[in-house]
Amino acid sequence: MKGIIFILFISLIFATEPIFGERQNWGILENDEINEASGLIASRKNENVFWTHNDSGGESCIFALNQNGEHLGKFYLPNITARDWEDISISPNINGTDFFIYIGDIGDNNSQYNVKYIYRFLEPDILSDQIPITENVTNIETISYEYPNGNRDSETLMVDPYTLDIYTISKRENETFIYVLPYPQQTESLTTAILLGDFDMYPNQNQVDNQLTWITAGDISMDGREILLKSYQHIFHYAWGEWESIIDALHSPTEVEYILEPQGEAIAWHSDGFGYFTTSEEPFGIPAKLYFYPRIVGCMDDTAINYNPYAFDDDGSCEDEFYLGDINQDTLINVVDIVLLVSLILNDGSDIFADMNEDSSIDVLDVVLLVNFILGE
Repeated sequence: MKGIIFILFISLIFATEPIFGERQNWGILENDEINEASGLIASRKNENVFWTHNDSGGESCIFALNQNGEHLGKFYLPNITARDWEDISISPNINGTDFFIYIGDIGDNNSQYNVKYIYRFLEPDILSDQIPITENVTNIETISYEYPNGNRDSETLMVDPYTLDIYTISKRENETFIYVLPYPQQTESLTTAILLGDFDMYPNQNQVDNQLTWITAGDISMDGREILLKSYQHIFHYAWGEWESIIDALHSPTEVEYILEPQGEAIAWHSDGFGYFTTSEEPFGIPAKLYFYPRIVGCMDDTAINYNPYAFDDDGSCEDEFYLGDINQDTLINVVDIVLLVSLILNDGSDIFADMNEDSSIDVLDVVLLVNFILGE
């Protein structure tokens, strides 16, 4: 959102029992072209790589940067217009062999656009220490949609990494609406998003008039169990139970660590869930920085597969080995894993947790073994 007044103060927000630590400055965004960063994601396949984009009216491109904010590349989306790009998201493809990036052309300050657009394409390959490059993105899919209850402005785009459903969240209203575009999304014709419900992040404030309460970004963790939503003023953390609807999860917020940025509109989970990153636009020429808030509670055993290098409070969650059958890696083996296994087989996917008999292939025998294991517990 343009034109918000820069507030000359900072705000520290703590959870009742903090699980995220103090802000770390990882570096200034080196590329001067990134002056209105409105979305941010951590790459899932390129180590120490991040993707961002500018707000409305800029070039139709995304930028790659590393963990120090250094410029790695500029990737154009040919024949695509950057009307009002507001957020970026990422998810695996249906068979788990690659990752898609999603760009949300979902901004609508004056509620004047009947149709919103989401652009989806495979995440490019890039190294965190390479010389900057300029390339074109290919094979871009366009998801065109409208809202069922009138035009809405939104700056939040999130994708469930397991169902691949796409979520958007409205802003500028006292009732915050959440919508879903269920997978598989239509890419050949206009579709209508489904209104799931509403929630109120600031029940005691008039959100229409108080711009600091407007939701500017969100992200779902790689394991699909946690959600972050960001306003200009606060960050909210939500636990998302395995059988819980997203709208139910969003009624139980916890305020977590955040220091106010000059027009901060972007948030992203660490690729391993070890914390979250934020960055901002550059009003008054103030350089944007890549900030990190580490998860300070977790496994502290550096020999464990889920070792958290930022933790200084061990929560007893250390895992010493991979668990065959735990396909969603939630430490439980149940019917959800059976559903995921069947989906992998139908879509020719692969997953080391799904190969029950460890024969380097996934087939109906693995389903039988998984069912027998669950029934035998």
